[in-house]
Amino acid sequence: MPKILEGKILTIKTPKTAIVLIERKFRHPMYKKVIKRSKKFKVHYENIKIEIGDNVVIKETRPISKDKYFEIVKKLKNTLKK
Repeated sequence: MPKILEGKILTIKTPKTAIVLIERKFRHPMYKKVIKRSKKFKVHYENIKIEIGDNVVIKETRPISKDKYFEIVKKLKNTLKK
């Protein structure tokens, strides 16, 4: 079963590769404070129009390169437009 995650696009400088920031929140087991952790993933994309700041859904796939093992499934609608 592949992992499916939601994140925000940080950069699209390299061809067919985007860097997506995934944030997760969890409660500390002892102190009960909500902690936010984030991780960046290199993600493969083709035939999808994306821009920096877009929210996307990514899915785990076979390794495409040394660092890329996720691909963009779809672009989510952003509620805030500037």
